[in-house]
Amino acid sequence: MKKLYLLIISIALFSGCGTTRKLNNRNIKITYLDDFVLEQGLEVNGTRVGGLSGIDFHNNTYFLVADQASSPRIYKAEIPFLNRSIDTVIISEVISLNKEEAFFRESTPDLEAIRFSDETGTLVVSSEGSIQNGKDPSLFHISTEGEYLFHYEISEYFKAGGIQKPRNNGVFEGLAESVDKTGFWVAMELPLEKDGPKPKIYPTESPVRITKFNKESRKAERQFTYMLERISKFPINWFAVNGVTELLEYTDNKFLILERAYSAGYGSHGNTVKIFEVDASKATNTLQVENLRKSDFIPAEKRLVFDFKSVKNFLEEEIIDNIEGMSFGPVLPNGKQSLLVVSDDNFSSFGHQITQIILLEIEFKK
Repeated sequence: MKKLYLLIISIALFSGCGTTRKLNNRNIKITYLDDFVLEQGLEVNGTRVGGLSGIDFHNNTYFLVADQASSPRIYKAEIPFLNRSIDTVIISEVISLNKEEAFFRESTPDLEAIRFSDETGTLVVSSEGSIQNGKDPSLFHISTEGEYLFHYEISEYFKAGGIQKPRNNGVFEGLAESVDKTGFWVAMELPLEKDGPKPKIYPTESPVRITKFNKESRKAERQFTYMLERISKFPINWFAVNGVTELLEYTDNKFLILERAYSAGYGSHGNTVKIFEVDASKATNTLQVENLRKSDFIPAEKRLVFDFKSVKNFLEEEIIDNIEGMSFGPVLPNGKQSLLVVSDDNFSSFGHQITQIILLEIEFKK
């Protein structure tokens, strides 16, 4: 039986080696430049800096969202560069949300991603809610002082009580403003239960929904599906997860999507993090599709453009941590675009973790 089990695992591993596991820099080239690790236990205005799951850049200021539902907050920071490296990280201000606001009492602000809206001067935030406690995920605007302004209407299948059964900690994770400035794209981390299984060590059909919400109607107007990769490290302690943690739209219907996998049993080395180039131009609009398992659809096309494993030995602590946030930064001195990612240290709840900010250079060839 043991030999048979190992044979099955081996077959699954080899059959999972598809095109998305091979680096393809035909259209996009990403280069590692530098990383910066924040001081462990750093406090700003009476709050502990950690759980950073989203980052955005506007007018030389970075906004970093902390995913601590008991104390929802956003940090303002400066990250000056010295040539092509990070000089320092200065966190200067905390924007706190009022948990007693009626909308937050109903939805639970477990913040996951953030974008600054140039048009309105407001912050747009996604929250995964608390599905196990009957609290819906949400997408909403707040002022730069943290005051709730308004939210978007979500489809029934995203709601905690929906028959499609969203997974706890697997709903609204990534957030991007559309390049046409008409709306915001929101990515799920994991599939709805009835849409498909969570990724496994063997190949699965695990589609997540990525939905565009219109700024004017404040309703969903389009959606495409994105297929998750399988788990790449065999979990020693029988727990593993892989999902979308962030996305950016860089031209019409084309995205950078960040996938983060974790396999238990490897200590600080259990994460596998990759960036994919994604083309949704030919993908089916699945907004009105209730159950993806029972429907025919064309998912977005994807190509692997960066694997953080390739730069592990260059990182300050040689750890690829729980990277969840991604943002374009300022243009670099050589005229190329900077790209920054940030890790969520889970407040070190699961052992030694770090808050790292990684600076990358991105070149669009087409």
